[in-house]
Amino acid sequence: MIRRPFIDPLADTFGKQIMDEAMRRFAVLRPHIEEGISLVSVARAADVPIRTAQRWLSRYRQHGLDGLRRRTRSDGDKRKLPGDLVRLIEGMALRKPRLSCAAIHRRITALAKTGDWPLPSYGTVHSIIRALDPAMVTLAQEGAAAHRDRYELIYRHRASTPNALWQADHTMLDILILDVNGKVARPWLTAIMDDHSRAIAGYFVFLGAPSALQTSLALRQAIWRKQNPDWPVCGIPDVLYVDHGSDFTSEHLDQASAALRFQLIYSAVARPQGRGKIERIFGTLNTELLPELPGNLVDGRPTTPPQLSLSDLDTAIGIWITGTYNARRHSEIGVSPVTSWCAQGWLPQMPDSVEDLDQLLVMVAKPRMVRRDGVHFQGLRFMSPTLAPYVGENVTVRYDPRDLGEVRVFHKNRFLCRAISPEHAHEKVTLKDIQTARSAHRRALRQQINERVSVVAEHLPGMTHREKAEPGLHQRRASKLRTYWTED
Repeated sequence: MIRRPFIDPLADTFGKQIMDEAMRRFAVLRPHIEEGISLVSVARAADVPIRTAQRWLSRYRQHGLDGLRRRTRSDGDKRKLPGDLVRLIEGMALRKPRLSCAAIHRRITALAKTGDWPLPSYGTVHSIIRALDPAMVTLAQEGAAAHRDRYELIYRHRASTPNALWQADHTMLDILILDVNGKVARPWLTAIMDDHSRAIAGYFVFLGAPSALQTSLALRQAIWRKQNPDWPVCGIPDVLYVDHGSDFTSEHLDQASAALRFQLIYSAVARPQGRGKIERIFGTLNTELLPELPGNLVDGRPTTPPQLSLSDLDTAIGIWITGTYNARRHSEIGVSPVTSWCAQGWLPQMPDSVEDLDQLLVMVAKPRMVRRDGVHFQGLRFMSPTLAPYVGENVTVRYDPRDLGEVRVFHKNRFLCRAISPEHAHEKVTLKDIQTARSAHRRALRQQINERVSVVAEHLPGMTHREKAEPGLHQRRASKLRTYWTED
């Protein structure tokens, strides 16, 4: 079968010359190949020896248009120089620190003049250096880690069933938000992904450095059933694959994995290849959702002024996960992540109760005393009839920072009840909301103080600027330590 000609679009200037010559040879053979004219006639018309035309036709039938290119020796430059000189050039190109081709040429020329070697041209030295194996150059110049990440063969593994393998990782998001004090901050995201379906099982958005707390909260959401029917992903995984950072290598996470009976596997230090799938999710989030939100960062600078709170960003990411990412067709698996996770119907392994799960994963625990009107925590009051026999007793309150509408109360490491805040029984209250309200209240009080101080300043013109700015400064100066009884 005759192969059709193919022109390489990536050919450089030298390669284009070779390709043009191959096309000229093909033009000689075209009447014979396409119209059936005898090879002798087309060779005579092009003034090409018949043996040459026969050789071209044989190469074209075997290798296509590539067979018509002029063949060059791969060791052409090396054949011009002695072997010792070639090896010396290669050795200098592999040494650290890296030398430029011009520097190597100058040194080789100086050595060749003192010896019996011929003087190599710059082009010859450049050709010898360029012919070195790129993997070998990377290993010599940049080390084993760079060689591994660029040239070592990797195995792309996919779990055979849903919940067989989950991946967890953190990333700093390309967006700026406003914290509880109204200051600009850059948030983090912890996400947990099912390897088989690529579905996001749980996530947690937070400020500050990653810690075991964020991992535990994201894992709690991933394991337990969601209230959103469009997000069915839940259950205990067989294996949880995590980074080797200190936020994942905590004793608490080890104990949780033992109690929930899943295997905890850490990736090798400085080996990010195994986390490529979840990092791809982070990249999709940063390039698809965040550019639509105020405060998005491009090259380290916000394109619009930050406006979102942490709670607003958490809501936006949750809507994107359930409504877009988990629901649309994934290019590699051919179906949506939710469809792949549901498969043909199966029952995930679940904890006995959410209380047991919280005791294992939710590490935010605070000691409190049961009062006559309930448990006071974070400026809220939580009540439950179960607390009646425990008035005056010390208890432990465990809570989810994302929802302070209720807390779970433990007495002597035994679960007692869920206590509800009567003032917020039908709404979701987060710890960030409470902190925001506290800051707003402090600002309001500070404004009232400044207004009252300014009134005093109008009637006491002798007050200094500092005394006006700091109420009570005059009184502090007036008071002094009395050393003797006569000092009255």
